[in-house]
Amino acid sequence: MTIDEIIDFMQDLDGVLAIRPGPDDGSPEISWGDTFFYYSPDGVAPRATQPFATIVTKNYPGDERSRLDRPDTFRVNIAAGKEAFVNRTGHAPREPAIDDDPGVTDAVMAHPVYGSVGWLAVVNPGPRTDTATCELLRNAYHLARSRYERRTG
Repeated sequence: MTIDEIIDFMQDLDGVLAIRPGPDDGSPEISWGDTFFYYSPDGVAPRATQPFATIVTKNYPGDERSRLDRPDTFRVNIAAGKEAFVNRTGHAPREPAIDDDPGVTDAVMAHPVYGSVGWLAVVNPGPRTDTATCELLRNAYHLARSRYERRTG
């Protein structure tokens, strides 16, 4: 899957807002080129809500283990929820992860930084993980939508 294919998939889901920071929007330079997905049926960026999925195209400070500095490498990060996290990793989010190499491509694994709170990650989703990545993104979308609906009554 390409970054554009993932963005297109996400934008086909009702109420998804994809934010792609760039040089002219006042966002921090480190976020340029990345994409952040929110459930926002009014199309306005939520102020106090975290994205339910992201695509990152580079290493962030303290998050270098996926080696996103390799050419044409990106990582999809997904707020999977506890059930999906356990189903994919075989352990609860707060339990220590098996010694996964977070730089392996086309594999679903605990996020190298946010795995302890139920996030999963896929570096360069491909033939082995494209279906799973879409399922996980759709599930994260439903979780975000449910949280929104609970908050707004």
